[in-house]
Amino acid sequence: MTNFIQDVLIDLKNKQANFSDLIFILPSRRAGVFLRRELSLILDQTLFAPKIVSIESFVEELSELKSVSNTELLFQFYNTYIQLTPKPEREDFDTFSKWAQIILQDFNEIDRYLIPQSKIFDYLKAIQDLEHWSLEPNQTEVVTNYLKFWNKLPIYYKNFTQNLIENKQGYQGLLYREAFNNIKNYIDNTNQQHIFLGFNALNAAEENIIQDLLREDLASIYWDTDQSFLDNKIHDAGLFIRQHQNNWEHFKTAPFNWKNNHYKSQKNISVFGVPKNIGQAKAIGSILQDLSTNDPSLKKTAVVLGDENLLIPVLNSIPESVKTLNITMGFPLKSIPLASLFEHLFNLQKKNSLTYYYKDVISILTHQFIQPLFKNGSAIDLVELINKNNLVYLTEADLKAICKTEATLLSLLFSNWNNDANTGLNSCFKLIATIKEHLSEDKKQNQLGLEYLYRFNTLFNEILRLNDTYKHIKDIKGLYSIFKELLSSETLDFQGEPLQGLQIMGMLESRVLDFETIIISNVNEGILPSGKSNNSFIPFDVKIENKLPTYKEKDAVYTYHFYHLLQRAKNVYVLYNTEIDTLVGGEKSRFINQLELENIHNINHKILTPKVPSYKKELAIITKTESAISQLKEIARKGFSPSSLTSYVRNPIDFYYQKLLGISDLEEVEETIAANTLGTVVHNTLEQLYLPYKQQLLTVDIVKSLIPQIDKNITAFFKEEYKEGDMTKGKNLIVFEIAKRYVLNFLNLEIEDLKKGNTIKIIDLEAETNNVAIKIEGLDFPIQLRGTVDRIDEFNGVTRIIDYKTGKVDQSKVSIVDWEDLTSDYDKYSKSFQVLMYAYMLHKKKIADLPLEAGIISFKNLSEGLLKFTKKDQIRGGNKDTLITEDTLVEFEIQLKKLILEIFDPTIDFIEKEL
Repeated sequence: MTNFIQDVLIDLKNKQANFSDLIFILPSRRAGVFLRRELSLILDQTLFAPKIVSIESFVEELSELKSVSNTELLFQFYNTYIQLTPKPEREDFDTFSKWAQIILQDFNEIDRYLIPQSKIFDYLKAIQDLEHWSLEPNQTEVVTNYLKFWNKLPIYYKNFTQNLIENKQGYQGLLYREAFNNIKNYIDNTNQQHIFLGFNALNAAEENIIQDLLREDLASIYWDTDQSFLDNKIHDAGLFIRQHQNNWEHFKTAPFNWKNNHYKSQKNISVFGVPKNIGQAKAIGSILQDLSTNDPSLKKTAVVLGDENLLIPVLNSIPESVKTLNITMGFPLKSIPLASLFEHLFNLQKKNSLTYYYKDVISILTHQFIQPLFKNGSAIDLVELINKNNLVYLTEADLKAICKTEATLLSLLFSNWNNDANTGLNSCFKLIATIKEHLSEDKKQNQLGLEYLYRFNTLFNEILRLNDTYKHIKDIKGLYSIFKELLSSETLDFQGEPLQGLQIMGMLESRVLDFETIIISNVNEGILPSGKSNNSFIPFDVKIENKLPTYKEKDAVYTYHFYHLLQRAKNVYVLYNTEIDTLVGGEKSRFINQLELENIHNINHKILTPKVPSYKKELAIITKTESAISQLKEIARKGFSPSSLTSYVRNPIDFYYQKLLGISDLEEVEETIAANTLGTVVHNTLEQLYLPYKQQLLTVDIVKSLIPQIDKNITAFFKEEYKEGDMTKGKNLIVFEIAKRYVLNFLNLEIEDLKKGNTIKIIDLEAETNNVAIKIEGLDFPIQLRGTVDRIDEFNGVTRIIDYKTGKVDQSKVSIVDWEDLTSDYDKYSKSFQVLMYAYMLHKKKIADLPLEAGIISFKNLSEGLLKFTKKDQIRGGNKDTLITEDTLVEFEIQLKKLILEIFDPTIDFIEKEL
């Protein structure tokens, strides 16, 4: 089967057309490349190549104006705006750019469809007058200014377009209007034949230009549509061509070229539902792998991406068997890693503050283009110091003080731009130059990085040129807006052989082109077609009245492109995302439903899911080698603490990682005071308050005298623990007040006990019990125990060992029934193990005499007082014994020795527990 371009050329050849005198006009430049190739294959004689242009180039030539970028139009429009708007009513460039983009788009539509400007602007003004009761005498200033804006819109348009035309410039719509105005003059001065091929939706200017050329017998037009679409009066793929066929005067006497019947030819159509974009990319890779086994060149295969963001995942999924490919869509600059660096810098500077939030600072310091600029890994050291010292907000001076060796680089990254656009641009250029100098040390290895830098240097040069010319960007917000505008439209173009191998393209690049095998991705509602979107100030009913395109027509454009891809194709793979995402795209497209309902082709519809290997998570097992046993002996020599032993009970793997490998948790900035910091502050405060009264009996007056000292001590210890963190606002202030309340409540509880006639004597605070030796049969090396007890006191003559907990603890956590349970369940019995071990060590050191009590003060459960360790007796009806005696410690020692023997048993591995 021949393709559409071949059909057109064969028809012209049969009509003995003089190809050298022809002008071919196509919907896109890309189609021109394929037209030249087909010409070289079909023509059997040497001749001068015909002129081949896109419709945009042809219109630009007719209009005698030069097309201007959207960004530059924005600057020129702002010139018009400030010229016609009184100073008190003007908006700054940043605010202006938000709505001006939409206005320019509406200007474009009005001109492309040759709408009389006065008609449409009068319509819009009348609507706003009605909506805001314009005759109402007491209008607010906002409404008055708003109505003034709509009154001035025709003046803005007239002044803006006149200035552009005087400078021989224009936006696309203005080019079309001027081209239409010039067509009669053009016809009078040409005798060349114009061949229009592959068009579908045409704006009013295009329709009139083509019809004028047809009327003067200076043109031929070839449509690429199917009889199926034209015969079906409601099929959107034939919507525009049906209108042209019925409405154009030319077709009342001239033949309509062409209606083909390719769509109903046999096709293999597979529809695959795939979860997420990455899933679609992997599926495309798998399809290409299968296709390349039969056709390694894949020269008649195209991948059409409904969503440009899928480009990089697809490129990463292309199998090695695909040797040649051509990418017609550029890689968006906004997706390049360097874009995120400038995003971070703008986010830092937009606030125009001398202090920077630590996350913004760290995101810059750890960026892949910045980190290598610091010598000897000093960027990582700097980040670690920020985390360690809880530096939530930093200044440039702070950073330089921490890392003095990199003062110049830190100035480049963190000096304040003073909300000045020129300062910001200069800083960006300097940064690009610094990164370039570093990457140039190994050009071969850093080719891609240097290309990125070149493109961003070009982008900032364009911003500099625009600002030097128009001087509208005054502050960083305005600079950022233009940066984002250019970033969204600029691409990094790929180099390839356009006529060889696999073709990867967007939907619009596929116009006029035919392929035997087509793979189309992202066929979801909201993507293909894009659905209802109204980025316009012109209401829907006004668009209908003036025959401007609405979402209905825009959907019909994509319907035509979708079905055109299918017309001559033999193998079609349609992929859609099964995971509905309303922000990106919804359920499967109506195109898929339509294909199935037409019942013309046999559709193979499958849901693809990634192959997830079904395996049971294996718990980590680490063998106790001689080296591990040696390390354990060293730990035993220094001393096992209660927390290290309960860590083993909780999960032996954690014990291994922490104690043998020395792996600690990653230190991060405590933006909000952490629970362990709160606990440390409360502990230290209580120690400081009671320290002067060691070995003394407490009185009500003594405890009351401690209350005024709470604030000072809490503040001092927070400063010590929380470093540079801010405790004066937000959640931190709440935690600060909670710490004060915890200590106050504890003192009040102490006062209550004393008022009841109880005697309390402080024996020791933060008592260290180091070098407590324990002999275990079977182990012939020294084993020590160590720990720190928060408080030891005498309550009515009974010694109490007290451990403070700022978290919630209830009585069940310090009660046991069976001694065997003590080393088996961390969650239930770790608190009991801890207080018993304190009692055991203090008794061994002869600091505390038996019997004694040991327990926990829970600040979240303070009304319960001291939660004493309790041994419940099942046999005697659940009797509770809170006194720790010699028998208690003998039973505990049995469990303690058993636990330590297990830790040293070379036959028992460190086995991860399923938590």
